[in-house]
Amino acid sequence: MYKSDIEIAQSVETLPITEIAKKAGIDEKYIEQYGRNKAKVDLSLLNENKNEDGKLILVTAITPTPAGEGKTTTTIGLSDGLSRIGKKTCVALREPSLGPVFGIKGGAAGGGYAQVVPMEDINLHFTGDFHAIGAANNLLAAMLDNHIYQGNSLNIDPRRITWRRCVDMNDRQLRFVADGLGGRVNGVPREDGYDITVASEIMAVLCLSSSIDDLKQRLASIIVGYTYDEKPITAGDLKAQGAMAALLRDALKPNLVQTLEGTPAFVHGGPFANIAHGCNSVMATRMAMKLADYTVTEAGFGADLGAEKFLDIKCRFAGLKPNAVVIVATVRALKMHGGLPKTELANEDLEALEKGIPNLLRHVSNIKDVYGLPAVVAVNRFPTDTDAEIDLIINKCRALGVNTVLSTVWAEGGKGGEELAREVVRLCEEKSEFRFCYETDEPLEEKIRKIVTRIYHGSDVSFLPAAKKQLDKLTALGYSNCPVCMAKTQYSFSDDPTKLGAPEGFTVTVRNVKISAGAGFVVALTGDIMTMPGLPKSPAAERIDVDSDGKISGLF
Repeated sequence: MYKSDIEIAQSVETLPITEIAKKAGIDEKYIEQYGRNKAKVDLSLLNENKNEDGKLILVTAITPTPAGEGKTTTTIGLSDGLSRIGKKTCVALREPSLGPVFGIKGGAAGGGYAQVVPMEDINLHFTGDFHAIGAANNLLAAMLDNHIYQGNSLNIDPRRITWRRCVDMNDRQLRFVADGLGGRVNGVPREDGYDITVASEIMAVLCLSSSIDDLKQRLASIIVGYTYDEKPITAGDLKAQGAMAALLRDALKPNLVQTLEGTPAFVHGGPFANIAHGCNSVMATRMAMKLADYTVTEAGFGADLGAEKFLDIKCRFAGLKPNAVVIVATVRALKMHGGLPKTELANEDLEALEKGIPNLLRHVSNIKDVYGLPAVVAVNRFPTDTDAEIDLIINKCRALGVNTVLSTVWAEGGKGGEELAREVVRLCEEKSEFRFCYETDEPLEEKIRKIVTRIYHGSDVSFLPAAKKQLDKLTALGYSNCPVCMAKTQYSFSDDPTKLGAPEGFTVTVRNVKISAGAGFVVALTGDIMTMPGLPKSPAAERIDVDSDGKISGLF
């Protein structure tokens, strides 16, 4: 009988975090311990460590399906595999949000024998980063509404407020609210709403900041609304950036934990991959690269969203250049892309697999041809996968000049990732010419069009009147040189989640555009992207419990 993820995690004796720090080459003076097996690392390490940066490996995936791909599991298993073959390695991951933990997914710290631990802490309150981000977000909201109540000297139009409150929980009841009710002393009545904390712009700001000074500057640039004559109002206008940065001082420091096999792991930050850039913090990635010869990190959802934003936004801002890319796929998910129902995925079906493989091949082609990076396909093997199905994937990828490696890290941990690790080491020595999908000096419309045609392989973009108006306004305000962050469904290359596989000839409709001035990117909204999810009919929270000894169960 299989053990659950949490049972596996609780059965492993972890090392004290001071030993993990020593293994990573971190002096004790930089460590701020949170109990026995968690710590924050002081930012001064980045300035005082004179090591050359190590290699950077990005793990991404095919377009996700309900069948699962195992991207985080592969990322952790690969890092343990690299450690097992004698390479000094760190892994850098995002922090899970409480919303999905209690909603559909349960835990999000890897799976099987490829996990970061302590998984209960990582999945719940951890070191309090998300609470600090929520507090900073809501402080700004409180200062904004208080300014209006106290006389509104900045002439803010309450109907044009764009800043929303947040809470790190899936709560559809809070998507749209009316507040300030109950009479004059209780505020100014207006329509308002909540986002989940990971959708807050402050999350994106924290993850892209390179120092406390950069954090304060980005916070001051956040646009919270507009005046009656449509001029932008910023957090700096409200004099909020200093107090917000004070709340975020400790949250900016990367969190150090470990894998089940004792590989040092930074778990820090977690912006939505739909409406933000979907990667862990720049600070954590840089710190890992200073300490390790090989840093393994991941980006959210499929390569059309997570990898595109990692490369075009995070790498551009942080001056990073990946040395290799791993694209994770499963036979099960590819068969779903080929039209096979979820109930039939355990059966061999070469026809459905062949119809679904173009999804994988398109992601591979994008990484190699658009971004100029060496890539390997990691097939996360399930017991029901047949040799004929595996051979079909290998042969199709070989035609593109890309190797395919079987990964069994869920069942075997680092041992199941050794072959993938050796291929990654080989790829890191290949010459590559990393390039972006677009240049920042191109018009915003052209950047969006290039992402749609070059990455999604759509035929064109349709801009609705509201989007056209906003593009003109943002250009006039001086934001045309910002990178573009596409808010799009994760379930399809197109903006229609029902179009699986590798659709062609479609038009992506941009319905609106907004500026995340603190983060430094323009968000193009397509489809119906939810910034405050709801709980399902049977939420994961119903199955999570804690016994009289304090032992948590049900987190997967």
